[in-house]
Amino acid sequence: MSSNSNRRLKIVAGADVFGCALKDTLVSHLKSLNIEVEDLGTDNHYTIGAKIGHIVSSATTTSDPETRGLVVCGTGAGVSIFANKFPGVYATICLTPSDAVNARSINNCNVIAFSGHSSSPETAIETLNNFLNTPFKSPCPASNNEPWPDNIQSFLDKSISEMSKIGTSSVTSVTGSCSICDVASRREFTPVEIMPGASMKIVRESPTSAVVRFSAGSIEPAHHHKHGHDVVVMKGKKIVWNLSRNEMFELNVGDYLFTAAGDVHRVKYLEDTEFFIRWDGDWDIQLDEDLATAAANLEKQEDEVQANLHPNEPSLE
Repeated sequence: MSSNSNRRLKIVAGADVFGCALKDTLVSHLKSLNIEVEDLGTDNHYTIGAKIGHIVSSATTTSDPETRGLVVCGTGAGVSIFANKFPGVYATICLTPSDAVNARSINNCNVIAFSGHSSSPETAIETLNNFLNTPFKSPCPASNNEPWPDNIQSFLDKSISEMSKIGTSSVTSVTGSCSICDVASRREFTPVEIMPGASMKIVRESPTSAVVRFSAGSIEPAHHHKHGHDVVVMKGKKIVWNLSRNEMFELNVGDYLFTAAGDVHRVKYLEDTEFFIRWDGDWDIQLDEDLATAAANLEKQEDEVQANLHPNEPSLE
């Protein structure tokens, strides 16, 4: 292998007690190549893997010198797991020279892990050389040493920017979170043409599941479905009149309602409302009145409710 005296590359190395001898051999080889080495010595696999992961992660924002890691334990597994706990670290166990070429080409591996039990010094040195000299996205044994096809090349081109986002996005706390609400996150809603003020995103078909939104003051004219359906309110407040059964339900956040197939029902939304709905079959709806009729009938229903609540109050007429 030729000298790398002008190479702007730094290797941070370390091992546990099962890998210290092989680590020392590899560090000597790196120094013979005039590559800068920071040798952290010997520690338990948890500590040394975490230390190297932290250093490489912290150095990912700078490119001069490029900082990579080398870590050795009995199998290589433990140290690579702990190194990978840090963002921007792509640690991989490499037991053969071709492993290193594949890991660099496909995964942009920046921490190489060796097995002190399984790797001979000669094989480990050849593997380390491939780790040092293989560029990301280059032909490798996994591609039969041919250039990557366009679809895989496109995937590799995007992979680094996408991988760098892992662990940095905000995650909803489990405490107080709503699994149904997560169904709606990052999804596009489309307007429901026959229901002004409504939008819907179908998330599963036959049986159908959807998340539905209605703006405050919206009305669903009397209608029925071929299939029964379950509703769980995630946000807001709505009133459902089941006209077939002469029943009224006020639904708030967390409330559940089942409406049987064929039951005619009318709905009014008192607030901006979002709910999860599941049909027993395909999505369908048959209107039993138009919007204007629904508004007039709702006014009568609300007057009747008020009269029943206050039966002894004198009429304003």
